[in-house]
Amino acid sequence: MVVFPNAKINLGLHITAKRADGYHDIETLYYPISLRDALEIIPAPDGRFQFSSTGLEIPGHPGSNLCIRAFEILSGDFDLPPVHIYLHKVIPIGAGLGGGSSDGAFAVGLLNNLFTLGLSAETMKEYTLNLGSDCPFFIENKPLFGSGRGDRFEPAPVDLSGYFIMVVVPGVHVPTAEAYAGVTPHKSAVSLRVVLDQAMSTWKENLVNDFESSVIQKHPIIGEIKNRLYRSGALYASMSGSGSAVYGLFKEIPELKERFPGCFTFVTRDA
Repeated sequence: MVVFPNAKINLGLHITAKRADGYHDIETLYYPISLRDALEIIPAPDGRFQFSSTGLEIPGHPGSNLCIRAFEILSGDFDLPPVHIYLHKVIPIGAGLGGGSSDGAFAVGLLNNLFTLGLSAETMKEYTLNLGSDCPFFIENKPLFGSGRGDRFEPAPVDLSGYFIMVVVPGVHVPTAEAYAGVTPHKSAVSLRVVLDQAMSTWKENLVNDFESSVIQKHPIIGEIKNRLYRSGALYASMSGSGSAVYGLFKEIPELKERFPGCFTFVTRDA
């Protein structure tokens, strides 16, 4: 069975408090986009578990991959036979696009279907929380407000239908710990819900990603990309998550006045 785990962008991201458990409380809106990996899982014909990947190189120990962890977590409660997992990686890694989280969440859904486990969406969300705070978002895979440490979700009446979304990823890596270290948590004067309820023409001034300021200071290319998107006609542009990906929202097909050499660039139109 084959599925296509998709990426997400963040529309606004507020870091509101440091928690006693070491995490942070945030406020954001997760929005799915059609940049996709490919994931196949089949029962192992040779009776041996196997994981392989192509496409972008995945750093770290293979055993830490969230697809493998998804299989291990479900195997703790179900007598699953060995499987072969094949992942083709397209979504840039460590860019704030949620590719790893999406792979893990889709693996849970795929294993549920492959072995007829009968898990409800809510139960799958509970399993995916063991993989990462934002993983449950990819079970619903529709616009959702995220709060708490990013693991509490509510429906979001945000619709980008008809807009073109350009994603640009420079060749820099922004460690999540580094991004959080540059932010002083604070309550926003205006809630994210209120900002997103306003016309997109107001977002440039009011829709903020709290990570941006310090991350751009350390990695100026991110700010340069954002400015280029605006100069090319973006109605709104922002860094996604803790970076380094930057996206722009366009009403017409983007005709870039300035190119992005050395960057991964992707354009999609929201359905």
